[in-house]
Amino acid sequence: MGVNVSKNYSNPWATGPIEILKHALNVLENDSDADRRIAMILTDNAVEQTIKTFLSLPKRVTGISISRKKREEAFEYFPVLLDTLEEVASSKLEGVDLGVIEWYHRLRNELYHQGFGLSIEREKVEIYAELAQILLKNLFGETLPAPTSSDKATLLGRFLEGWNRLDKAITSLANSHSNQQRQSSLFDAARFLHDTGMLEPEEYYEINELRKLRNTIVHNQEDYKKVLTERIVYRVEELATLYDEVSNGA
Repeated sequence: MGVNVSKNYSNPWATGPIEILKHALNVLENDSDADRRIAMILTDNAVEQTIKTFLSLPKRVTGISISRKKREEAFEYFPVLLDTLEEVASSKLEGVDLGVIEWYHRLRNELYHQGFGLSIEREKVEIYAELAQILLKNLFGETLPAPTSSDKATLLGRFLEGWNRLDKAITSLANSHSNQQRQSSLFDAARFLHDTGMLEPEEYYEINELRKLRNTIVHNQEDYKKVLTERIVYRVEELATLYDEVSNGA
């Protein structure tokens, strides 16, 4: 069964990237070596188009200002594109690790430039597709259904979405109490909250362990189907809700 995504999006400029990602998810369902390669390339295209579309929008839409020259330079090379996005829209990147996205882009380049004799694990494509959906949500406020109907893929989507919420909440809470430099990562934000006594040692340890797990999953160092459980996902969602409420009430 293909992924059914409505074309009635609240932001019409997001239609292009969404349709590319939708196609990638549909191709992935066939799950052959060739289909996984194509799905990976399409997912990367969706990520690139998401960023380029966002940077091309009028200032009254995004709230950011970027010169034509800077935009054209950014569009030439993917790493520069990521650098530019981080420079002009860092507030929209909480929970998004651009280093991880660049890593998956390089993996896509290997597939594209070294020939179709290479194979890629389905898990890598699923993770990259989930990261693409988080980027779409952060930049455009648009969401897609989970890429597959498998229980584990659904857990992956919930875990990454929950982690994104937790990252935003912890970072926001730290920045609301810090008179120093803005905390740009969950690691720094959690350490700040721990050092100031706002985060109990047990909670600090737990969040760090979940952060390590998240990193091993997105870097595909471990098979998420083996390490991700309903209990872990529920706990991330629970912490995200808790600290979101604390942050909003700070």
